[in-house]
Amino acid sequence: LGALTVGALTSNTTLEQEALKKNRTSEEIKEIISQPLGQKVAQEFGRTAGKIAILIALAAIIGKCLLDSGAAERIVRTLLKLAGEQKAPLAFLGSGFTLGIPVFFDTLFYLLIPLGKAMSLRTGKNYLLYILCIIAGGSMAHSLVPPTPGPLLVATALDVDIGTMIIGGLLLGVCTCTVGYFYASWANRTFDIPLRPSEDCTLESLQKILQKKDKDLPPFWLAILPILLPVVLIAGRTIVQSITKGGNRFISPNWLAVMENIGDKNMALLISAVVAMLTLYRYKNRDLKYLINSVQDALSSGGIIILITCAGGAFGGMLNQSGIGTRISGFSDQLQIGMLPLAFFVTALVRTSQGSATVAMITSVGILGPLAQSMELGFHPVYLALAIGCGSKPIPWMADSGFWIVCKMSGMTEKETLKTFSPLLTLMGLVGLPILMIASKLFPLTG
Repeated sequence: LGALTVGALTSNTTLEQEALKKNRTSEEIKEIISQPLGQKVAQEFGRTAGKIAILIALAAIIGKCLLDSGAAERIVRTLLKLAGEQKAPLAFLGSGFTLGIPVFFDTLFYLLIPLGKAMSLRTGKNYLLYILCIIAGGSMAHSLVPPTPGPLLVATALDVDIGTMIIGGLLLGVCTCTVGYFYASWANRTFDIPLRPSEDCTLESLQKILQKKDKDLPPFWLAILPILLPVVLIAGRTIVQSITKGGNRFISPNWLAVMENIGDKNMALLISAVVAMLTLYRYKNRDLKYLINSVQDALSSGGIIILITCAGGAFGGMLNQSGIGTRISGFSDQLQIGMLPLAFFVTALVRTSQGSATVAMITSVGILGPLAQSMELGFHPVYLALAIGCGSKPIPWMADSGFWIVCKMSGMTEKETLKTFSPLLTLMGLVGLPILMIASKLFPLTG
């Protein structure tokens, strides 16, 4: 609230300058700069909510239903069976990234850490490797692929199509997670960190996980459907729009209209949420009360995320009006820093100082978004959105809530977490930046 107040109080000068540039009359300028502080904050808050609130609520419902129905566990078990014991780390990496799309990272780690411990108990080795692979997959999806709040808000703020953001996030995620896997393998050989029982996950409970029967879980195709549906529909709509941009030769107008509707981000997630709820209803003995309680819990947790994200959007709007973006632009021009490195390092600075990756992304796009829209980037803004996502990875330490979740749930000490978890995320973020810089030169996607 203090940050919102400072931003709003310093915004009138910038507002007046922008109004003069647009040749507004003196009465219009007076009306703009005389808006009360509360009204400015409320407008930015409401503008952000209109873009992302429904999506976050639906994503929360999908994630909760996947967890409660056993669909998430089915996905992990199936990937582990397909990969085999030797490639179990890759299965955890893929499971973490896949489930990290609709499920928030904290919840994802709560879900997968017992499975990682159970696998380590079965094999008698590679505990750190399993844990780091879960973190690598889940954390990158958390910052790159909508509908998680950070990349969702960044994409909407930069006017990047959600389908384009999903495709770009998936492609970049494959690259960064591959690097994360190699680091995890090295760390597993270098640091001797054994499986340790914790209060929330005893050895007895791990044995129960191993003994749980597959027949009690949904089939794999149904378990994965709520995750694949929005990705396919939203990305499909984007691809169809690209194909028909120069003239529609292959798709009938009726099918094009259908794709435009079901591929809309809100509609696609609504369809996915319905499938997830029906799955939960079917595999929890058709207990309607249980379904209602699960949806209510999902909306309760999602509501908190919506409020935090919208407050961040309002904060970003106030920063924009205060003129800080122009100041940073002048500073970057003096140092000859490109837009992608600038976005990365601004986000990394905010992330390191206050801990939250999502807040860092929201703050960074609030500062740099309007600046990027007012200049010729020379490449598609999806690269800028992904650079902000990568910048939200360095440097996780004690200020990050995720640091403590990983530390306590895994049984590692603070020193062990700093030696393993923190370098993993930092390395993946740093690797993403040069990949984006090269890709933006080779494939600018403009015009």
